[in-house]
Amino acid sequence: MKALVLPGVGQPIQLTEVPVPQPGPGEVLVQLKAAALNHRDVWIQKGQYAGLRFPVVPGSDGAGIVAELGEGANRGLPGREILINPGLHWGDNPRTHNRKTFKILGLPDDGTFAEYVKVPAAYVHPKPAHLTFEQAAALPLGGLTAYRSLFTRAALAPGERVLITGIGGGVAQLAMQFAVAHGARVYVTSGSDDKLARAIEMGAAGGANYKSAGWVDALKAQGGDFDVIVDSAGGEGFVKLIDLAALGGRIVFYGGTTGVINGLVPGKLFWKQLSLLATTMGSEADFAALLRFVTEHRIVPVVDKVFSLAEGEAALRYMDNAQQFGKIVLKIES
Repeated sequence: MKALVLPGVGQPIQLTEVPVPQPGPGEVLVQLKAAALNHRDVWIQKGQYAGLRFPVVPGSDGAGIVAELGEGANRGLPGREILINPGLHWGDNPRTHNRKTFKILGLPDDGTFAEYVKVPAAYVHPKPAHLTFEQAAALPLGGLTAYRSLFTRAALAPGERVLITGIGGGVAQLAMQFAVAHGARVYVTSGSDDKLARAIEMGAAGGANYKSAGWVDALKAQGGDFDVIVDSAGGEGFVKLIDLAALGGRIVFYGGTTGVINGLVPGKLFWKQLSLLATTMGSEADFAALLRFVTEHRIVPVVDKVFSLAEGEAALRYMDNAQQFGKIVLKIES
């Protein structure tokens, strides 16, 4: 089969012929129709991720058709259109993953940037009927992170005011769609006025460009204080989110792309009774709830651009340059 193989740190990903994986006991072989990129894939290529091993086929998100079964796998699966939950073996504690068993598809196991991938049968789910393969592939990792941030961790209620930073990225985009569908009043930030305008077209109530000097005051004027804030950046801007949080507010963060958080004033936290919540990925129960929510509300992930499998390196560079509004997808034709 054809697969995108990453030979080592800092090297271009290469389209290569490799053996088709064989499903073991309890596993299925999926013929992939689409795979989506995540920043995780870029960080692996740059060597900025734990547990690196090479060569590896990256890719966590995928959708396709069940092609073969390993021993003991559900006999009703062959031929079914599915998408994959890439968060494997979370464990029994819904509050946190088991550090000994949990892993994400695409490292250490070969992932979805290929014509076929093998996964445990328990982690394939029926593709929501209203989604194409490309749209379905755009959902799993980002959707799971967004869903857990808003609902499992922050317990978002309809009517609350929500601020989502860095709109345009896959998780932020999905979080905005979920919060709007849930009946929240949603505001966003971005370094791009064009992305702000597109978010408002999709249902955001307003937003501010964080590159402008008065972005905090602009958000306060538009939305007041925010009950829930979802952030992936950290860094110097994080302390300003404290000022934007309402009394009893919840700030959820799932990344730290701009670095260490300095300058937190404890008094601002405890006098506001704020909750700082961290999260990554989600449990099997979170994923099942995500699919129910997406199906009920007919959520369609935003696909910014579709590349062919052979254009994998160009797709990674496109993501690395933060050009996208929504998800970047590889269309896989075999």
